[in-house]
Amino acid sequence: MSSERNVLILYATETGTAQDVAERLARQCRRIHFTCRVVSTDKYSLSDLISETLVLLVISTTGSGVEPRAMSLMWKTLLRSDLPSDLFDELSFAVFGLGDSAYDKFCWPAKKLSRRLVSLGATEICERGEGDDQDPLGIDGALGTWMEKIQQSLLLLYPLPPGVEIIPATAIPPARVSMVQATLSASVSSPSVTRGFYSAAVRCNTRITAGDWYQDVRHLEFSFEDEIQYSPGDVAVIRPFALPSDVDSFLRTVGWLDVADVPFRIRQTMEDQSLPELHEAETPRALFTQHLDFNAVPRRSFFEYLRYFTTDELEREKLDEFLSREGADDLYEYCYRVRRTIREVLAEFRHVKIPLDYIFDVFPPMRPRQFSIASSVKRFPSQIHLCVAIVKYRTKLKVPRRGVCTAYLASLQPGDKLEIGLQKGLIKLPTDINTPVICIGPGTGVAPMRAVIQDRLHMGARDNTLYFGCRSATKDQHYGSEWSSCSDLVYRTAFSRDGPEGTKRIYVQDLMQEDAERIWTLLLAGANIFISGSSNKMPAAVKTALRFAAETHGKMTPAAAEHLISAMEAKGQLVEECWS
Repeated sequence: MSSERNVLILYATETGTAQDVAERLARQCRRIHFTCRVVSTDKYSLSDLISETLVLLVISTTGSGVEPRAMSLMWKTLLRSDLPSDLFDELSFAVFGLGDSAYDKFCWPAKKLSRRLVSLGATEICERGEGDDQDPLGIDGALGTWMEKIQQSLLLLYPLPPGVEIIPATAIPPARVSMVQATLSASVSSPSVTRGFYSAAVRCNTRITAGDWYQDVRHLEFSFEDEIQYSPGDVAVIRPFALPSDVDSFLRTVGWLDVADVPFRIRQTMEDQSLPELHEAETPRALFTQHLDFNAVPRRSFFEYLRYFTTDELEREKLDEFLSREGADDLYEYCYRVRRTIREVLAEFRHVKIPLDYIFDVFPPMRPRQFSIASSVKRFPSQIHLCVAIVKYRTKLKVPRRGVCTAYLASLQPGDKLEIGLQKGLIKLPTDINTPVICIGPGTGVAPMRAVIQDRLHMGARDNTLYFGCRSATKDQHYGSEWSSCSDLVYRTAFSRDGPEGTKRIYVQDLMQEDAERIWTLLLAGANIFISGSSNKMPAAVKTALRFAAETHGKMTPAAAEHLISAMEAKGQLVEECWS
């Protein structure tokens, strides 16, 4: 066994949790003197994997058992049938999956990945770990134990050299940057446009739910100076900015108002750790406005860092309790059950003094948010439309909350400028315009369906069906008048709260069951089916309705109907574009 102590840690994430786990894993590996590289799967060339000897993979699950978009290209490449069975016979690996056992395909991408790597000759050095959101401790219910197993497996393969000891867990990890106050001449101006993004201007920002309705849903239109290209089902990537009042309040809480507008040069000291795209010099105010998220609910790693940086013995005891196995329930009750934010935690742990060098370690990145595009570029050249529910809720602490990105979007006025990125989606329209298309998009899930239908109508396709569901025909029927005016669209609606009190609520899957005979006819004609919306119960219920049509009017056995749906998914004829 080679004495080189190098490990590649690959992660695939949608919300940042897998990245946080990967970085925690790297800190654990450094304690046993490994040199680590932490890389997102979409930033790593799969062809380089052949030359690796040790890789740890952290893979999240999206929707109903789908891999994150960042992993799509890697997974597609690994599935190639011409790959030799001994391709990775020099590779040792382990996988940790993140998922939710409430869904049938729990940690499905991680399971598929570990099986595929083994089939290509790789050696799994540790049993796959599976973090479960349903666990009272969340993913930490499995992660701590798995990281201990990984450490033991690595020490068996790569024993520590004589005289070298494991770095204790109480030792403060090195910071990933050093921040040095810059001269006044240092540039803090913005670059032209971030790589992969396009300059856009707001055309309109209009509420499309009734003014007295509980939910504020916006129709937003953006125009672009440059020509852009995207397809139905593609995604707009928005980089949010924290509200100025929130930034001021946070900087006051942590005692950084006196340096809020002082420019600092940022030097990366841990080359394997990620950083956002930064200017030559940055102020703390700019960092917490654009790059670092103080409104997030903190992960366990945040409390680990607080333990290092408090000067108060009582706070240290409380943090020790939170971080112990016995105190995990207390941490859940204090933080996760009530969704307490980083800013609120720091307001209570008043003796914590975080060195500026550690802000990229302590605070999570302000992640871009993805929104399904609600327009066709054929119908609206150089434009993108979005349909966005503005996130507002009250926690169990009775504290009002706002989604960082949707609050930013809600504040935009016509003429405001921003940057928008484009990301490929999962939907691919049939090339033959005579192929029927069935769209199921309740709530804001109608956004990509609007893009699909606009594109189809522009191309002259006439066999289009939309199943739309919401609570009220008059309060939240998004784009209802637009759908009703389409002559080449069968528009079926389910308004779950409009019936008399006590009557059964009707949802899109109930309409599909009513339409079983017609749906079977469309399936026989090779219909493509696109499902978008919450990944809670709706996608599974829609598939049940499809199986019902196959069994009732196609006279299929339940097993044959199940096989039909699975085959449609495998061919891309049935696609889910859903979110948690």
